[in-house]
Amino acid sequence: MAFQVELTSARAWSDEQMNALFAQGFPAFIVGDQDVKQQIDRVRELFGEYNIMLADEQGEPAATGWGVPISWSGEVPDLPETFARVLERSLETYDASFVADTFVICGAIVHPARKGRGVAQALIGALIDTAVTHSLPRVIAPVRPTLKHLYPLQSVDAYAKWVRNDDLPWDPWLRLHVRMGGELIDLAKKAQTIIGTITQWEEWSGMEFPESGDYVIPDGMAPLHIDRSANLGTYVEPNIWIRHR
Repeated sequence: MAFQVELTSARAWSDEQMNALFAQGFPAFIVGDQDVKQQIDRVRELFGEYNIMLADEQGEPAATGWGVPISWSGEVPDLPETFARVLERSLETYDASFVADTFVICGAIVHPARKGRGVAQALIGALIDTAVTHSLPRVIAPVRPTLKHLYPLQSVDAYAKWVRNDDLPWDPWLRLHVRMGGELIDLAKKAQTIIGTITQWEEWSGMEFPESGDYVIPDGMAPLHIDRSANLGTYVEPNIWIRHR
């Protein structure tokens, strides 16, 4: 099926449509990254032209994705250390009137009913085309591996090296990027740090934490550390950097 690629802001989407689209999106605890919260409103205000929607023939949303333009040397040591730092660099590039040369894909969501039908590939292709439209020669992405949450005790270093018999990545999301020409170039071991109270973590995870220690939580790519004396839970999520162009 062919999709119409348009800016998300090009039309009004109903709450029902957006709720259905994001029904199986990111886990609830992702909202706890305070460093991202400090940047996200201004990023959305400035870079709406990098936020796209794929709509089907009936005008229903099939997938959505967004990213930001940054200035990057092209060298691995110069990659932003965290997701929040990606957003900070995009704002720094804008405020200093630097020439952006890199598009960072920050998010990609496929409607749950559309998964497994090639929509994800169409979305990544559309995001790469967005970079071309804005004359950004480089495309990179801090990828959140689809199945890492099933192996939270495995290091991201080890997980990134898992391959199938055809030498393609074992993780399906990483594999799709590689099949589309992407290359794994680095690990973002501390892509996001989420700190919340024990009550917040119980709400986010649907679990209880009777004592201090490390816990495996639903959709967590690494263990959650609970400190009851401080009434805090700390979770550090890894991503994997992929370069497309």
